[in-house]
Amino acid sequence: MVHILYIEDEKEIGNWVKEELIEKGYKVTWLLSGEGVEKYLSMADIVILDVMLPGLDGFSIGKRIKNEYQKLPILMLSARTAVEDKIEGLGFADDYVTKPFHPKELIARVEVLLRRFNKKDQIIELQHLTIDPQDFQIVNRETREEILLTGKQYAIFQYLFRHANQILTKEQIYESVWEEVYIENDKTLMVHIRYLREKLEKDPANPTIIETIRGIGYRLKE
Repeated sequence: MVHILYIEDEKEIGNWVKEELIEKGYKVTWLLSGEGVEKYLSMADIVILDVMLPGLDGFSIGKRIKNEYQKLPILMLSARTAVEDKIEGLGFADDYVTKPFHPKELIARVEVLLRRFNKKDQIIELQHLTIDPQDFQIVNRETREEILLTGKQYAIFQYLFRHANQILTKEQIYESVWEEVYIENDKTLMVHIRYLREKLEKDPANPTIIETIRGIGYRLKE
């Protein structure tokens, strides 16, 4: 499920937009300001960010996000229609929508950004694997065999793949895939990672695709 991080301080607009996005099938985390945004970024697939916020404005928050997460698409929302504001926003953001807007337009723009950043038309090579993101088919180039994953294995690998080269905590992965609160010392994720490595890695005992970051979680290396 695509996870949208939505930052908007106007509650009436926020409730309306959140409901529209959820109805479309997206998972939405809605914040009223940029405070504490860091803990949600690695779980997000796209950020919808209002310009006028309490504390740091959207421009400042957006620039910080893009500096750290270059592959995370940002869609700016603003009542500011001046050309100068649009130019500033598009200097780091990937799209800029002015208020008022129709929900269908917003959703259409979100879908365009997701398609662009998911690289749906490209075949990706990851070490000895060939990955087709369009249908998420994984093939071992050396054996020419397709690697079949279970539902949970697929979801874990897809989440790691979308956040390639980022260190992800066990909590982040578990809560994104299972959509439940992670319980400390739960071995469920570890077991799934072990089985996933047995299918993907040349040497599961010495993994080079899905790395263990001791004491934290995992990272998929591109």
